[in-house]
Amino acid sequence: MRAESPLPVGAVALAGLFVTALVTAQLTASKLLLFEVPVQLPATGSSLVLPGAALAYALTFFASDCYSELYGRRAAQTLVNVGFVMTLVMLALVWTTIEAPIAPFSEIGQAEFSRVLWSSANIVAGSLLAYVVSQNVDVLAFHAIRERTGAARLWLRNVGSTAASQAIDTVIFVTVGFWAAPSLLDVGSVYGFDQILSLIVGQYVLKLAIAVLDTPFVYGVTRLFDR
Repeated sequence: MRAESPLPVGAVALAGLFVTALVTAQLTASKLLLFEVPVQLPATGSSLVLPGAALAYALTFFASDCYSELYGRRAAQTLVNVGFVMTLVMLALVWTTIEAPIAPFSEIGQAEFSRVLWSSANIVAGSLLAYVVSQNVDVLAFHAIRERTGAARLWLRNVGSTAASQAIDTVIFVTVGFWAAPSLLDVGSVYGFDQILSLIVGQYVLKLAIAVLDTPFVYGVTRLFDR
């Protein structure tokens, strides 16, 4: 009889957080948020305009950085690839539920259900492309910094890798989802240059702020699970 080998609690918890945040981001991507800030920023002024996915998606980088630190580059890349497949599974399940016949006495109508849960094709295309590129860049950048600094300076790996990968993610997602895909596929609304720039700045500022603020939590989580 094969001896049981329990999975590390940290691996399960971080993988669960990563996939949960990733799926939530996909489902909330189409809503645009607006936050007022006390300073004037380029392109966006005193208002941060960003897709609803930004809040949940920022957690995926926190989870993947913790995972990278604890379990290494190859394990983190496996996590990223599994997350991509799970996103496709989620989209397939949502689509089949939407297409399934609805009961006539359902309190939620078919149109409302579809509109809330099913992002338009341009948002799906932008988010999936941004995910594949940026998450792999994050893992590679994290370990490139680690190779140069050793085990010290976890804060630099966390902030540096996230800053670079989130910039790539933001530009790809916003330009593809709100400009390129609608223009080429004739789906969704085509946003103007000023709106695109405002979305990029707003989303990146928030993601960068979260990357800086979550650094103490990265230290805490990695030390906790490293024991």
